[in-house]
Amino acid sequence: MAVKTQKEKQKARELRQSQWWKQQLAKGVCFYCEKTFAPNELTMDHKIPLSRGGRSTKGNIVPCCKDCNNKKTYLTPAEIVLAGLQNDAQKKGT
Repeated sequence: MAVKTQKEKQKARELRQSQWWKQQLAKGVCFYCEKTFAPNELTMDHKIPLSRGGRSTKGNIVPCCKDCNNKKTYLTPAEIVLAGLQNDAQKKGT
């Protein structure tokens, strides 16, 4: 398992140098909050984390602001949505 993670991290490093990733950063938009940032304020995030079986592919890697990345940690997009719904329900007192 550790070898797989190392390979995926290497693939992520290679993608980080690609023209595709530079174009993603140039858009300047966080995948999660959709706010605009300078390219150097965005990080590379795995939508499905490596620790949860995600891969370092263009379909699984997105630009993410540091705040969203810190909040997301190891969660999947579905878990983020569910957590948001739970927070909304708690605020409404249901």
